[in-house]
Parts: sequence; structure tokens; C-alpha cells
Amino acid sequence: MVEELVAAGVALASAGAVYTMAAARVVKQYERGVVFRLGRLRPEVRGPGFTMIVPGVDKLRKVNMQIVTMPVPAQEGITRDNVTVRVDAVVYFRVTGPAEAVVRVEDYRFAVSQMAQTSLRSIIGKSELDDLLSDREKLNQGLELMIDSPAVEWGVTIDRVEIKDVSLPETMKRSMARQAEADRERRARVINADAELQASKKLAEAAKEMSEQPAALQLRLLQTVVAVAAEKNSTLVLPFPVELLRFLEKAQQGQQGQQVVQQPVAPAVQQPVMPAVQQSVQEQLLSPPSRLDVVSGGADSGQD
Repeated sequence: MVEELVAAGVALASAGAVYTMAAARVVKQYERGVVFRLGRLRPEVRGPGFTMIVPGVDKLRKVNMQIVTMPVPAQEGITRDNVTVRVDAVVYFRVTGPAEAVVRVEDYRFAVSQMAQTSLRSIIGKSELDDLLSDREKLNQGLELMIDSPAVEWGVTIDRVEIKDVSLPETMKRSMARQAEADRERRARVINADAELQASKKLAEAAKEMSEQPAALQLRLLQTVVAVAAEKNSTLVLPFPVELLRFLEKAQQGQQGQQVVQQPVAPAVQQPVMPAVQQSVQEQLLSPPSRLDVVSGGADSGQD
């Protein structure tokens, strides 16, 4: 009798252990459990941790609640300005309603993928090429709204949609490169013309100031001569003012007249002043070892 009781207890314990092992389930922290009892959805959603179901009656389906990163295959389309492009994107979404994600759609991942591809092709047809290249943030928001509208009924929330790359034909790339080069050349010409305008204004102001002081023009000329002579690799032709030559000639004639009045008998040998003055100016202006040609200008240069 005792042996029969012990055997019955052992059998009952074994059956209880088997039942517990068959009914025990563990739901992870990032998962939620949806229970179907005889095919009907139970209203409560099992949270993370240890849970029990009725073996053979209940069926537990686990739903991942993590954010899913899904790449959208490249879609080829024609933009509103008739340019053929290939655009690919990436979608970030997560399940917020485990029961709806299991009951209302057969495979929510596949459904989101197809909806993303369709929406991407629609966005390509509604946008221009410049918008795809420069205004992607606005297109991302529009694409997110288009995908999120039907996904809400599936218990899925779209967190973010990003356009990854826009592929253009080679002919279009070359055309855009030529356009950018022409634009840069145009800006360079405008900047150069602006610089010439500013320089001409400054030169006009400088000429106005120098016209009031003729000595300033001579000083500027001497500065130019010094700057050119510093290179020691060029020949400089310096125009000499005729007025200075006339002044020196008059001074020479006056000195000769005074000497004739004071000493009429003894002839004096006068050295020409002009070559000496010219040689002195040459030595002072071209102290570096350079070559300087002094040329006198004016209408009366032949007489001088």
C-alpha cells in the first residue's frame, strides 16, 4: 500500500513537472507576448519575465519591440524635371502595438518594406533634382508621413526615414560639372571687375592729390625707379622733364654772361653743365649696378 502511494506521488510529481515545463514561457525585456487561446486573441499582453500558458490550448507569440533598421532597395524613377535617378533610403521603425502587429498584418516587416519602396518612388516623381540633392530634410519628412499613415493601423510607428544616396547618369554629372565650372568662372570675373573698379577709384583719388602737388608725382616716379632698379636685371628708360633742362640751360647762359663781363680778355674754357647734371642724376638714381638711359621729352628736345 505504501509503495503504491509513493509510486502515485512520484507519478503525480512527474506529471506536474512535465506540465510546468510545457506551460512555462520566458519573455525577454525587449519582447512582448501575445496569447491566442483556441485561436482567439487574449486581451492581456504578457510582459517581460516568466509567464504560464495552458499547454495545448494557448499559443504564445513573441513580438520584438526594438527599433528595426530596414534598408530600402534603390528605386529608379524620373523626377518632375525629367531626370532619371536612382535613390535608396533607410527606414527606422518599431512596434508599439504587439496585438495589432500580429493580427492586422501577416508580416509587418514585409509590409513596411513594400510601403517604403512605393512611397520612395512616389517622392521621386513629385520632386525635382535640386530638391533631391539639396533639400533632403523636407523630402525625408514627407516620406516619413507617407509610410507612417498606413503603418499606424498595423501597430508600427515610423521613427525616421533617411534618403541615403542619389545616383545620376554620367551625362548629367558632366553637365552639372560644366555648369558649376561656368558659375565659378562668372564669379571670378565679377570679383576681378569689382577689384578693377575699386583700384581705378583709388588711382583717380591719388592722381587728384598729385595734381595739386607736382613734386609728389616726381617723388612717386623716383620710388618706381628705385623699385625697378632693385631687381638688377632690366634696363630702365627714364623720361627727364624738359623744364629742368631749360632751367639749367638758362642758369648756364647767365653764368657765361657774367664771366664775359668781368674778364673780357682772358678766355675761359667752360665745361658743359648739361652732361654733368645728367651724370649726377644718373649716379644718384641708379646707385645699384643697373643701366639707366636718360631721355629728354617735349617738343623742344631737339634744341636742348
